[in-house]
Amino acid sequence: MAERVRRMSIWDPGIVRQAVLGSVRKLDPRIQAKNPVMFIVEVGSVVTTIVFLQELAGGGRLLFTGQVAFWLWFTVLFANFAEAMAEGRGKAQADTLRKTRTETRANRMVAGGRVEEVPASTLRQGDLVIVHSGEFIPGDGEVTEGVASVDESTITGESAPVIRESGGDRSAVTGGTRVISDWIKVRITSEPGHTFLDRMIALVEGAERRKTPNEIALYILLAVLTLIFLLVVVTLEPFAHYAGTRIPIPVLIALLVCLIPTTIGALVSAIGIAGMDRLVQHNVLAMSGRAVEAAGDVDTLLLDKTGTITLGNREAVEFVPVAGVTEAELADAAQLASLADETPEGRSIVVLAKTRHRIRGRELADKGAVFVPFSAQTRMSGLDMGGREIRKGAADAIAAYVARHGGVTSPELDAIVDRVARSGGTPLVVAERARPLGVVHLKDIVKGGMRQRFARLRAMGIRTIMITGDNPLTAAAIAGEAGVDDFLAEAKPEDKMALIRREQNAGKLVAMTGDGTNDAPALAQADVGVAMNTGTTAAKEAGNMVDLDSNPTKLIEIVEIGKQLLMTRGALTTFSLANDVAKYFAIIPAMFVVAFPQLAVLNVMRLATPESAILSAVIFNAVIIIALIPLALRGIPYRPLGAGAILRRNLFIYGLGGVIVPFVGIKAIDLVLVAVRLA
Repeated sequence: MAERVRRMSIWDPGIVRQAVLGSVRKLDPRIQAKNPVMFIVEVGSVVTTIVFLQELAGGGRLLFTGQVAFWLWFTVLFANFAEAMAEGRGKAQADTLRKTRTETRANRMVAGGRVEEVPASTLRQGDLVIVHSGEFIPGDGEVTEGVASVDESTITGESAPVIRESGGDRSAVTGGTRVISDWIKVRITSEPGHTFLDRMIALVEGAERRKTPNEIALYILLAVLTLIFLLVVVTLEPFAHYAGTRIPIPVLIALLVCLIPTTIGALVSAIGIAGMDRLVQHNVLAMSGRAVEAAGDVDTLLLDKTGTITLGNREAVEFVPVAGVTEAELADAAQLASLADETPEGRSIVVLAKTRHRIRGRELADKGAVFVPFSAQTRMSGLDMGGREIRKGAADAIAAYVARHGGVTSPELDAIVDRVARSGGTPLVVAERARPLGVVHLKDIVKGGMRQRFARLRAMGIRTIMITGDNPLTAAAIAGEAGVDDFLAEAKPEDKMALIRREQNAGKLVAMTGDGTNDAPALAQADVGVAMNTGTTAAKEAGNMVDLDSNPTKLIEIVEIGKQLLMTRGALTTFSLANDVAKYFAIIPAMFVVAFPQLAVLNVMRLATPESAILSAVIFNAVIIIALIPLALRGIPYRPLGAGAILRRNLFIYGLGGVIVPFVGIKAIDLVLVAVRLA
C-alpha cells in the first residue's frame, strides 16, 4: 500500500476522470456556498448565462456575453477540479485500504473456556479472541497472552513481520493484519466500524476533512474582500449613469470576478487536502488538518534519545586496560565473558575483540565453561572456566566483587570509569577474581546526519530537546555530539509533562513522539503528538498523528510538511492578491474610457478594445487557476529559512511574479483574441 501511495502521479488518469465528474457535481449551490468566493462566481455565471439567453432571443452582443459566460463557468469548474483532484488522491488511497479490509471470522472465547466462531463485525469492546497462525486479527486490541509474528504490510507497507506479545509496548494489534506464526489471545478495544483501519480510511478521504483555524481565518478574509468588492461594483452602475454611460451586467460581473481573490479562493481547500495527502505519502496519518498546520508552527521539538537520535543499542568502541594489563589481555577476557551474552552490547564486545586483536570466538562446551547470566541484583555477567572467574559489569558491582575476593580497585581504574562516563559512554569494568583488568567503553552511536538535521531545524527557528533516562553527564555528552539545543536527563513521564507545559506557557507550540502507555499523557499534552504504530493503543489514541512506519525521526519530515503547507498557502495568497493589480489596469480603463477618454492613459498594456480587455482578464483569471493546480497539490519546495527570509522570498517571487505574470498573460490573450476576431 505504501509504495503504491508514494508512486501515485498527480495526473493519474483514473483520478483525473473522477475529478472531472466531481467538478460538475460540485456545482451544487449547497456545496459552493461553503466557499464564499466561488459561490459569488457561480452566481455571476448564472446571471451572465441568463443575460446571454435573453440576448439570444432579442439580439445584443451575443459573442461577447457568450464568451464571458463560458469563461466564468470554466472558472468555477477549474476551481472545483482543483479540489476534486486533491480529494481524488485521498479517495484512491482509501480505496486501496478498503481492499485490505475483508469480512473475517473470529474465534471468540466464551464462558467455560469454549471457543465459538463468529463474524468479526459482531465483536464488541472487551471481547476476548484467539488468533492462530494464518488467521487475520478481527479487530483492534491488546495481546493478553502469547507471542506471535504478525504481518502488518496491509497497514504499513513493510513486508517484514513484527513481534506482538502481551505486556510492554508491543501488545497493540490492528484489525486486518495477519498472524503468520504461533498464536495470541487478543482483547478487543474497538467497536465495529471504529477500528484503526476504519479511521485510516476516513482520514485519507479528503472530503471528510474539517477546515483548520488558519483556513477559517483565510476564508473570513476572502469573504470580507469579496463583500467589499461586491459593494464597489454595485455602486459603479449609478456612477456610470451619472457620467452619462451604461455598463452592461456581464461587464460588471466580469469586473467583480476579476477583482475578488478567485485564485486563492479556488485553491485554498485543495492546498489543505493536499497537505494531509503528503503526510499519507510519508505513511503518516494526521487525525485532523489542525495537527498538520500545528506541525508547521512548531517552536520546540522533543525527541527520545534511544532509537531517535541514537541507533538504540550501545556498542563497544574501546578497551582501556589498567597498568600491568595489555589491551589484548583485557579484550580476551571481555570476549570470554561475552560469548554467551546475546545482547547487542555483548555481541559488540565479541566483534570488537575480533576486529582489534583478531581474537576469534571459541567453542567452550568441552572445557567445562559455566556462563553466569546478568541479573538485576548482581549487575554482572561472566564466565567460570578451568579455575578462572571473569566478570564484567557496573563499576560499583565489580568493585564489590573484587573486594569479596580480597582485592581492591585502584584510583587509576576510577579515573578511567569517570573519563568514559564524562564522554557520554557507559563504562563496563572487567575483572578476574581479585584482579581488575580494565574498562570496556560502551557508547551510544548517534545516527549519521543527525547534527545536520538538527542544524536544519535550528535554521527554521525550532528548538530541539533530547529526552533520556541517562544520567546528566552521559546526556550532556550525547546532546553535544548530536547537536541538539538542550536535553532532559533522568526523565520520568511527569518530567516530560512538566517540560511540555513550561514550553506552552511560554507561548510555544510543542511536538513530540512516543510509543508507550507512559508517553500517552505527554502525547496528549503536546500540540503535535506523533504516536508510533508499533506502540500501545493508549499512545495511538493520545497522539494526533500516527506514524505507520514507527520511525521516530520522521517527526522532522512532519514538521517540514507542515511548514510546506503554510508556505504554499501564504505564497499562493500573495500571488492571488498581486494578480488583481494587473486586472485593475485591464478592466477599469476599458469600462470608462468612452465616458472619460482621459482614462486611456491607464491602459498601460495597450489592449485593443474594451471588450478584448475584459475578455482577456476573465480568460486569464480562469486559466491561471488550472496552471496553479500542480503547485497547490505538490506544495512549494521547502527550504529551512527564517521567517524573515521566507517573507522576502514570497514577496519577491510570488508578489512581484503575481504582478508581472498577469500583465504578460492578459496582453498575450488580447493579441490572440484580436487575431482570431473574437473581440
